[in-house]
Amino acid sequence: MADDFDELVVTNNDVVLKNIAEDLRNRLPMEAMFNSEHQAVQKIHQHPLPMIHVDAFLYDDDFVDSLCEEGKMSRNYCTECGSYKTASLEFISHSFSLMELKFLYHHVLPDLTGKVVVDVGSRLGAVLFAGYLYSSASQLYGVEMNADFCQLQEMMVTKYQFIDRIKVVHADICTQASLLQKADVVVMNNVFEYFLDRQEQARAWEFVACNVTKRGSLLVTVPSLTESLSKVQTDIQLGQWVEEMQLNYDVYVEKDVDREALVQIHLYKIL
Repeated sequence: MADDFDELVVTNNDVVLKNIAEDLRNRLPMEAMFNSEHQAVQKIHQHPLPMIHVDAFLYDDDFVDSLCEEGKMSRNYCTECGSYKTASLEFISHSFSLMELKFLYHHVLPDLTGKVVVDVGSRLGAVLFAGYLYSSASQLYGVEMNADFCQLQEMMVTKYQFIDRIKVVHADICTQASLLQKADVVVMNNVFEYFLDRQEQARAWEFVACNVTKRGSLLVTVPSLTESLSKVQTDIQLGQWVEEMQLNYDVYVEKDVDREALVQIHLYKIL
């Protein structure tokens, strides 16, 4: 009986998250990017292979399929205009999907009772809303430097009455030393690469490494730290800062699950 009740509570939370996603979809252009994000838009356009921004929190695979059927979106691009040669478009998301969020809070992170979670580059707020619904974290902070996204998050926090545990901070993460220092969990999903140039990325990573130092606290990243740091020049000694924790990516064997997305999620313990 208890299990059935848990299932019921969980699905109710899923419904709330889906409602938030729908609310946000109605307030955003389809690519879920604002013109105020010049740099990210440019980066996506400069990518060697055609790439499209599809926010995984707003649009799950079924939703993308239905948009493709309606001709509103395409998974393919033409390699030679006018011919039938097409190739798959690369999709990039700056948000976790519902499934990834549930994996994060149910399988990656421990019980968060009394803990402080900080999402770096909180964007649409998906990590914050899911943390409110799926965890007992006492405080969830989203740090976001784009004012448009802060406004959207604030609207959802107010509408869904999350104000007691969620706080949105409109700031560059490099001004938030004390917040990072008190965090028990820091989440960084595709956070700097598309929004900062190489030098700024290096500076931001150095700042994070200098301030996310609470022993035993946890850092969740997409992609891995090794991959992110291989693209920039920093003095960060990973082995002295963190230890990677093994995750079980096969917890959802029975469902139609995008394992490829889950394996991008890495968990580290601060030494």
